[in-house]
Amino acid sequence: MRLLLKDLTRLTTQHRTFYCYMFLSIWIFLLIAGMYRYMGNAEINGNSPGPGHSGLGTASSDGDAAAAAAVASSAQRFAKYRERCSPLGQLLRLDDGGILEGWKLQGVLLVIRHGDRGPMSHVHTKGINCGVGTDSFVNRYRSFLYNSSSSASGSNHLYWNKVGPFHSFPLLPATEHGCPLGQLTYKGISQLLHVGDIMHQIYAHPLGLLLKPNPNRVPGLETTPHTLLNSDEVVVYTTRYRRTFQSALALLFAFLPPDKWLGLNVRESHSMAFCFGDCSCAQSVLLRKRLQILGDKQIMQRPEILSVMQWIGGTLLQNTPNGVSSRNPFEVVDAMLTVLCHEAPLPCRHRQSSQQPKSVKRKSQQELVDVINIDQDETNNNVMPDVGVPPLEMDDNDADGNSSPLSLAPEEQQQFTEGCVEPNHVDLLMSFADELSQRSADHQYYKLSGLLRAYGMIRHIVSYMLKMISGDRTKFVLYSGHDCTLQYLTAALGIVNNQGQTIAYASRLAFEVYRSEAHTDYYFRVVYNGRDVTQQIDFCEGGKSLRVTRDSRGNKADLCPIENIIRFLHEDYFAPLNATNFKEACGSINSTPKANEF
Repeated sequence: MRLLLKDLTRLTTQHRTFYCYMFLSIWIFLLIAGMYRYMGNAEINGNSPGPGHSGLGTASSDGDAAAAAAVASSAQRFAKYRERCSPLGQLLRLDDGGILEGWKLQGVLLVIRHGDRGPMSHVHTKGINCGVGTDSFVNRYRSFLYNSSSSASGSNHLYWNKVGPFHSFPLLPATEHGCPLGQLTYKGISQLLHVGDIMHQIYAHPLGLLLKPNPNRVPGLETTPHTLLNSDEVVVYTTRYRRTFQSALALLFAFLPPDKWLGLNVRESHSMAFCFGDCSCAQSVLLRKRLQILGDKQIMQRPEILSVMQWIGGTLLQNTPNGVSSRNPFEVVDAMLTVLCHEAPLPCRHRQSSQQPKSVKRKSQQELVDVINIDQDETNNNVMPDVGVPPLEMDDNDADGNSSPLSLAPEEQQQFTEGCVEPNHVDLLMSFADELSQRSADHQYYKLSGLLRAYGMIRHIVSYMLKMISGDRTKFVLYSGHDCTLQYLTAALGIVNNQGQTIAYASRLAFEVYRSEAHTDYYFRVVYNGRDVTQQIDFCEGGKSLRVTRDSRGNKADLCPIENIIRFLHEDYFAPLNATNFKEACGSINSTPKANEF
C-alpha cells in the first residue's frame, strides 16, 4: 500500500502541469457556456416583454436588430439586381489573355465604364453610406497621392496639376462616405483599383510596362519622372467628367508602376461615344427616339408599373410634385440603385399630402447628345429638341406627344400617401426594367443606332491596332467612358450582354492584339468583363477565327484576323443601313428601316 501511494504521488507530481492546463480549459469552457446562456435568456426576455412592460429600455436595440435583419434579408433577395453594381467579388480574371503559347501580345485597347457613382437625380440619401470599408488598394492610392503631390490644399482631394483640359481636376471624391450627385464615390475608386490590378496581372509584364531601373542612370540627370514613360506608350482618353477622369487614373495607378503613372498625359474626348469627328448623325437620334417610344408603349400597358414608379420615385426622389416621378423607369431604377448598391434599408416617407397624385402626364421625349458639361447630369442637361416621328409609331391617342392620364383610385391615392418601399415594389420595378432592357437590346433599332454611334470609335480603335502591328511604340490605349459608350460599341459588334442594354459599373471591354511567333500574321480577340466574346462578332464567328490553346490547362482562345475587322469597317459596316458611308447613312432619315413592336 505504501508503495502504491508513493507511485501515485510521483505520477501526480510529474503531470502537474498537464492537470493545471486541463482544469483551466474546463473552467474557461464553463465560463463561456454560462455567458452564452445568459445572453440567450436576455435576448428572449428583451424580445418578449411581459404584460404592462413599456419596452422603452429595449426599443433602440430592437430597432437596430430589425434594421440589421432587414438589410441582411434584402442583400440576399436583391443579389441579382446588384450585379449591375459590380460588387468587388464580381470583378475577376476569367478568360483574359496576356500570354498565349506561340503568340506575342502586341498591344491592348481597353474601354471601361466609370465606377460606382452618386445618383443622377436629387435623391434622399440620408443614412446611405457610399464609401468603402477597409481596402488596402484605396489606402495605398490615397497615401501615394498625399505623399507625392505638392498640390494638397489641406483637404481630402488632391488635384491634377498638369496643363490641359483636366488641370485642377480632383483625383479623389470630395467626401469619403457621401453620395454626391453624379460623382464617383470611394466605392467606385475601389472598383477601378481592383480592375487595374487585374489588368496589371494580365497585361503589364507581356506588354513590357513594368519599370526596369537603368543601372547606368546617373543621379541628378533625370529631373522628372516623365522620362520613365514614353508619351506614346500608354494613351489615355476620357470624357470631361470627374467620374470618368478619376476612374481612369485609379485604374492606371494599379496597372502601372508609380513612376510611370506620374508620367501620364490624359487626352479629352468631347463625345461620350468617343466618335472623334464622326459624331453628328440625325439618323441615330431618330432610331433611339423610336426605340424610346416603343418602350413607353410597354410602360403604358402596365399600370401597376406606373404606380410603383410613382411610389418609389416619390419616396426617393427630391422635388417631385405630389410624389409623382418621371415616366422613365431607368431614372427611378438609377435612384433605387443608390439604395441597393450600398445595401441601405429600403426608404420610407412619413408625411401627409393635402393633394393626392391624380395622373401621370407623359413627358416630351428627349435624346442625349454628346455635348459635355463638366459634372452635369447627363440625362437632364445634355438634351436636344424632339425629332419628328412618323404617326404610325404612336398610339392613336398619342399623336400630340401626350398620353392619356393614368388615374389612381381614391383608396390607392390614400395608400400611396405615406409608408415604405417594400421588397415586392423593388422586384416589380427592377424585373420590368430588366425585361425592357433586354427587349431594347434585342431590337433592330438598338443595333442600327449602335452602328452609327460607334463608327467613329471603331475607326479609332482599328487605327491604333494598325499602329501596334506596324512597330509603333503604343502598347496600351484606355478609353474611360460611360454606359452608353459600351452600349454603342457592343451593339455595333453584335456582342450579347446577359443584362440587355444594362452596363454594370466598372465594366470593361478589351481588344487584345497578337502576333504569331511562327509567322508574321496578326490577330485580335475581344474580352468583355473577363469573358471571351470573339465568336459573337459576325466577322469573327465560326471558321473565320483561329482557335488556339490559352494556357497549360488546355483552355482555348479564339483569335480573329486583323484583316477581318478592317474589311468590315471599309466594306460591310453600313450594309444593314442600306448605305455605303457614314454621311449617306446619317442623312437618309426618310429611308429608316421599319421594325416591329417589342
